[in-house]
Amino acid sequence: MIKHLQPAVILFVIFTVLTGVVYPAIVTGLAQLLFPHQANGSLMTDSNGKIIGSNLIGQPFSDPGHFWGRPSATGPFPYNAGASSGSNLGPTNPALADAVKARIEALKAADPNHKAPVPVDLVMASGSGLDPHISPAAAEYQINRVAKARHIAPEKLRALVEANTEARQWGMFGEPRVNVLALNLALDANH
Repeated sequence: MIKHLQPAVILFVIFTVLTGVVYPAIVTGLAQLLFPHQANGSLMTDSNGKIIGSNLIGQPFSDPGHFWGRPSATGPFPYNAGASSGSNLGPTNPALADAVKARIEALKAADPNHKAPVPVDLVMASGSGLDPHISPAAAEYQINRVAKARHIAPEKLRALVEANTEARQWGMFGEPRVNVLALNLALDANH
């Protein structure tokens, strides 16, 4: 029996070292060499160099002087990267309808003079609950509120939104999008 067990133990040790040590070390080394920013979390810093977030994970903004991102369904707090999840509420679930209605009312209360329809990405959480992006239409919807709160001309904010709008990936995948954290950092730095 030891004759049959010995090769199994040797293979177990060899594959443990290969797949548990060697392979991860090679992949980590290549990632650090070729993509250091991404390999270290795509961290974003403020003007003082202090790390304030990642451009891959949304953050909650509720101040009228900042752009707001998509709602987050993660728990126990919004944009919890350790608990990525959607709401799992179906389109016929009354709880989803109530949540969307409450979000629309909150957006309208923050800017009562705004009569345009609310873009869907401002009231519906993403599948991961961590989406850091909004559509250019969602950013445009918020310009008047942010302009009023900061006493800035809406045209200046439009230019800032346009400067922070990312195009489709490789020109064909996805939709144009605005990273809310990057936009708010640019807003804070410029105004």
